[in-house]
This record gives sequence, structure tokens and C-alpha cells, in this order.
Amino acid sequence: MAEKKIPFYKLIIEAPKGFQHSILLKYPEEGRINTLHVQVVNSQVFGKLLSIMFKVLTSGGFLRGVVFNYKKYHTKIFRPGNQLYIRGKVERNDYGLQIVNPVTTKPSNEIVPIYKDQKIKEMVETHLTYENMKKFGIPYRIIHAILELHRYPTDEVVAYFEKNGKFPPNILYALKFVEAFYYIKNTRSNIREYPPIERLENSPDEWIASLPFQLTNDQLQAIQEIRKDFQSNTATRRIVVGDVGSGKTMVILASIVMAYPHKSILMAPTSILAEQLYEEANKFLPPYFKIELLTSRTSKRVDLENFHLLIGTHAVLYRELPTAPLVIVDEQHRFGTIHRKKLEELVSQGEKRPHYLQFSATPIPRTQAMINGAFIKTSLIEEIPFQKNIQTEILFSKDFPKLMEKIREEISKNHQIAIIYPLVQESEKINYKSLEESEEFWKNNFEGVYITHGKDRDKEKILKEFRENGNILLATTVVEVGISLPRLTTIVIVGAERLGLATLHQLRGRVGRTGLQSYCYLYTKSENSESIERLQEFAKTMNGFDIASLDLKNRKGGDIVKGIKQSGETFKWLDISSDIDVVQDVLRELEIAKSEHSEI
Repeated sequence: MAEKKIPFYKLIIEAPKGFQHSILLKYPEEGRINTLHVQVVNSQVFGKLLSIMFKVLTSGGFLRGVVFNYKKYHTKIFRPGNQLYIRGKVERNDYGLQIVNPVTTKPSNEIVPIYKDQKIKEMVETHLTYENMKKFGIPYRIIHAILELHRYPTDEVVAYFEKNGKFPPNILYALKFVEAFYYIKNTRSNIREYPPIERLENSPDEWIASLPFQLTNDQLQAIQEIRKDFQSNTATRRIVVGDVGSGKTMVILASIVMAYPHKSILMAPTSILAEQLYEEANKFLPPYFKIELLTSRTSKRVDLENFHLLIGTHAVLYRELPTAPLVIVDEQHRFGTIHRKKLEELVSQGEKRPHYLQFSATPIPRTQAMINGAFIKTSLIEEIPFQKNIQTEILFSKDFPKLMEKIREEISKNHQIAIIYPLVQESEKINYKSLEESEEFWKNNFEGVYITHGKDRDKEKILKEFRENGNILLATTVVEVGISLPRLTTIVIVGAERLGLATLHQLRGRVGRTGLQSYCYLYTKSENSESIERLQEFAKTMNGFDIASLDLKNRKGGDIVKGIKQSGETFKWLDISSDIDVVQDVLRELEIAKSEHSEI
């Protein structure tokens, strides 16, 4: 098989596009290809159409036939009194059952799968055997379904396919299973393991007990998983995915406690986030921890030798760093692969590597998290320490006076408002005002209006000033991730239908951070019913993991997720937004095989 261009697993999932068969049926079956033994009762010509009435000899029923653009030979074949075998798709119309353009055939019990080209057909016949699939590690029940599709298709399979335009559930499940099985198995086989710089064995229990609040079960579970990683003989790679407001910072700090007295380095994407983490670390870590902060704005000298925790931005990548047994990257998707790899290499020690934790506040579909486990261990934090009270509403142009009244009411309570625009400057392509066009209106009507956007070099400074003194923030999605604005209770998202649901969820997560009654307004001019329905679905749930699955379905790319497969590749059958049962089944099979010392 090695010399073939099509990988074996791709051959398995290269399903037939149809089936050639002439199985004699006793009764006509609506919605599928039929082969029937009939007698022509009568035939009539209407212009270019030949209308035929057949009697089905095996059942005694009647069936109409229609031949469009008939030829002279059709009148001879379908002459009244003739008995013959005909083949064609049976459909129902106002006059009963009929076959359009029936052809004569010979009955046969053979069913032949039809492929997109002859090469695939030949490869299936040569290589797709029980023995080869067993060697590949596929369980028997899946092999049976695959053979039923490719090698020995039954009339039941063909009938289901022709009536429904898709394969029966057991075969569809098998195709999904093989795809997930190959991906996870192949990914695992390519992972290289390294010894850790240090086994990190400090218990976090005393520190957890000292906190002024209880951690959620999900936080405790993530900490326990990390603790197990730290005590292994392999440098771990784990991503912790927390929903907005799930308290992932406490899991970060618990990891640092477990690394004590060894060094930990924590990298954040912006100075403002690094400073927030620095404040949290000083607030919650034991007083004997030596904590340093390194950003482009750091003015005091930073001791890069004698610390327990170094928190920094990209600035840490351009300094001589000591060996550190623990590296943590917060908001990991905001860094490129090169940045993350460089930090790991900076603090490595020969073949030994640091334990490497990545944290993300962008929920992913649960199925994706399980598949991610093939190449990086994954923890999910779904529980929220306190339930946010956020009311989500869809607004249209007619609702603007109501919105203005709400903004004034919130400002009177010393609360803050963020208005998120889809673009900075005017554009003819978008039916919404830009940030620059709207600035004058808000400044004429309100005091304490601040403005920033992604390309604004002073955005971090402006966000800090707004946090202390502002009423209204006009911005683009720059406020999407991580920034703490305790007084922010209202967010208005202009052109909400233009954003993915995951981004909307991140933006909504900026409000209600301290338990205040909060509001998320989705402003749209769209009249598209699908767009409105999508926003309505979003408004109904606050769970980021459910929203991630919804987002995937709405993008109509239910099988492609950045980070799972290489750019340009997709899963052909597996749907990441919903096929969690398939992935669980694959993982179980791989664990069974592993425990039996099979070569997986």
C-alpha cells in the first residue's frame, strides 16, 4: 500500500457516490431505484412524450411510465402485451406511482458500488479487506459496517441511500469513527516527549484552603489534572480553556504554587493584562513569593535571577532568562507559534523542557477539546464562580430612543457603557456608521467619552483612563479579551450579525464582572431571518461551550476548526460541533488497545 497515493484511511472514507443494481422487487418502492417485472397494458403518444401503463406481475398493482423525447424503438419495446424487466426511480405524483424514462434490464442480485473514478474502485477491491482494517486497529463492528458499504452492500443499505440521499446511521457512524480514529492515532504517534526540568511536587492544598472563597469543582479538577502532570516523568503540555469569568486566573496561581520553590514564567499578550495578573498574584500568592513584572513600560530594574514568578509581555522574549521548570502563556491564541516556542526554548535545559501550560478564555466545542487531547492535554472550566446577571437583547433602529434612555440611567448609577463599532473609518461596503463618524454624536450628548481601537498605540493608556474616569467607551473589538472594567454594566455591539458568536460572547463577558445587573444589546440593521435567528440563539444561553458549538454550526463549516487540522484540510464526515459520542468511542477503543499492548 505504501506506493499508493491515497492513504489507507482516506480509501476507507471515500464512500461510493451511488450503487448500480438490478435486484428484482416484488412491490414498487417509492423514492428509490426499482427493478420490476412488468407487462405493458397500454401506451400512448402525446407530442414528444410516450405514456405507458405497466402491470407489475409480481404484485398485481399498476405503475405509470413516462418517456420524454421518445424514439421509435421505445414504441416497439413498450408495445402493449410485452412482458419485460424495467429499471428506474419510482416517484409519486397526483396520478399515483410512476417511473420517468424507464430502461429495460436483466434482474441480478449483484450490487456494485459506483465511485468517482476507476482508480478508487480498483484500490477498494484490492486493499479494503477485513485483514488490512484489523491491522490498522479498527474494531470489528466498524469493519463490518465499512465492508457493508464498500464490498458487500445490502439491499437495505441501498434502499436507505436512495430514499434519503445519505447512508444509514450505522455506516455514517463508521465513516466518522474511522476519520477520528486515524486523526487521533496518527497525531499521537507524532508527538515527541521530553523529560521535565524538574518534577513539581509542592501541594496546593494549604494555599487553596487559605483563599477567601471556594473554588469551583471545575477549577479544582483542572488543578488536580495539572498536579498529576507535574509529578510525571514527562514535561507536560496542557491547555486550560475557561469560559468567560470562570476564574482561570486562580488555576494559573495554583500552578505557580505547585512549582514553588522553583521559578515560573507567565507571559500575557498586553501590558494591561500583565499588570492585572501582577496585581492578582500579589493579592493571592503567599507573601514570601518574589514576583517580578517585565513589560515595555517597566521602569524599575527587574531581577531576572532571583524570582519565584516573572510576569511579562513579549518583552520577556528579548531578555536572558534563567532555566524555569514552569512556563505559562495566558490568552495563548494572541501569540504566534514562534513566540510560544521561543519562550519555551529560552528556559529549556538541553533535552529537558519546562512544563508548559496555555490558558484561553475562548471556549471551544467540547468535541474539539477531546480531539485536541490527541496532541495537547486539555482541561475545561465551564462552571462560573458566581452567576452573572446579564440581559441580552436584540435592538433595531426603532429601539434607539430606548437605548439612549438606558445609557443615561446606567451613567446616573456611576456605571460604564461600551459601544463596539464594526470599523474605525467610513466604508461604503458596510451599512453602519464608523467609530470616527459616531464620535461627535456621543461627545455632544455625554461627558466622559473615550475612544480607542486595535491600531491605536495608546489603547492601553486610554483603557486605563476610561476605567478610572470614563462614562462611555467607543471602541472596536479591542475590548474583547481579558481587560477588567469593574464598573462596566452595558455593552452595545453595533452590527452584531457581522461577528461570530464566540466573539459576541467574549464581548458580552466584559460586563457584569462584579455581579452588577448588566446588559448586552445586539444592534442590527439586518433583515435576514437566518441572521436574526442566530442572534436569538445567542441571546438564550450564557454557556460559552454551547455557543462555540452553535458558532461552528452557523458557519456551515461543522467539520473544520482552526487548530485541529492543518489550514485547508477538513473532516469529511466528522462534525466537530456535535459528534462527541464518536470521539468518546474512539478514545475508549484506543485506551483498550493501549492497555492490551497493541501497536497503536
